[in-house]
Amino acid sequence: MIPPRLLAATPLLLAAFSGIAYATSWFVASCVFNVTSPCPASAPCCSEFGFCGTGSFCLGGCNPFSSNTLDSCRPEPICQNANYTFADQSRILTNSTFFDGNATEYDWTVDEGTIQSSNGDLAMILTQTNGGTRLSSTRFVHYGTISAKLKTGRWGGVVTAFITMSDVKDEIDWEFPGANTTAGQSNFFWQGVIRPATGANNGQTHGGLTDTFSNYHTYTIDWQPDTLKWLIDGAVVRTLKKSDTVNSAGVTNYPSTPSRIQLSIWPAGISSEPQGTVEWAGGMINWNDPDYTSAGHFYALVHSVSVTCTGTQPVPPNSDLVSYVYGGNRSDTSPTIIYSNSSTLLNAAPSRFGSPVLGGLGGVTVALTLGLALGVNAMLL
Repeated sequence: MIPPRLLAATPLLLAAFSGIAYATSWFVASCVFNVTSPCPASAPCCSEFGFCGTGSFCLGGCNPFSSNTLDSCRPEPICQNANYTFADQSRILTNSTFFDGNATEYDWTVDEGTIQSSNGDLAMILTQTNGGTRLSSTRFVHYGTISAKLKTGRWGGVVTAFITMSDVKDEIDWEFPGANTTAGQSNFFWQGVIRPATGANNGQTHGGLTDTFSNYHTYTIDWQPDTLKWLIDGAVVRTLKKSDTVNSAGVTNYPSTPSRIQLSIWPAGISSEPQGTVEWAGGMINWNDPDYTSAGHFYALVHSVSVTCTGTQPVPPNSDLVSYVYGGNRSDTSPTIIYSNSSTLLNAAPSRFGSPVLGGLGGVTVALTLGLALGVNAMLL
């Protein structure tokens, strides 16, 4: 999830992010889930944090449904099969506000916080003042298998996370509250909705692990058009069928939109978080913990991330398809995702769709229909 649930705390967000937002962008109004009154043409892009602006606001996390038009956000860089290791961090941009949409230059951006190198691993740093660390992939995945080999934190109130997040807040999670280092938690959200209409909780806990702080485990999200699986060290621990997410209104509450991969460590056990979030995370953070006082920070380690794209991905050789765009109209109940040759760069000339190919599976050219609903992400649990 977006640490520390920034969508639920926009006043705090302004204080935390205004300093970097003005580096390449500016905002004029709130646009959280605002379909009926979208962003103005002067600040057309609704950023992931719910404000209208320009520049970097139009890149990853830009919500097309709340932006001035569906194509106000820049097209999303298309999925590519990859195996990311972190001994060399030259393809990580440590200040995401300088990213221009060029996914051939950088694989990851640091959205907030600090990273370090640790014996070939990527260390994500959490301090009392930095608000935690989050990385996002520059490329999006529209169905595929994503695995992360990592070591989690081990401190109450400190949460390690490996998730996928779409621009319209479809989300698939692996999360690790630090108070419990023998379990991981799987979860999913659709269009920012915390619980489906049935009222059931989407989260589950999977125990019996050897210490997740001391030992590497490989956590996998196997996300296919009709089935979603969570795996630990290659073993399936949970399966969700798309058909099981249909609510009483007949709307399918299943993640279905192109998503970035995100890795984070974030402070859930702090006074500004809801009490339910603090309790879920294992209580308030102890900033006098010997681990913290000796090192000056908490941390989580990422050894590697692998991505295998599904369906028409990877793009066939010599194809000019480079991006995903949202098709249809704002009022459509079934918008489409289109595979496009439109540039993902901020400084590229505007282009509605380039030469579009409707996203398909197995080479079949079909529209990928998506249920449209705009939920309010107000609390964690």
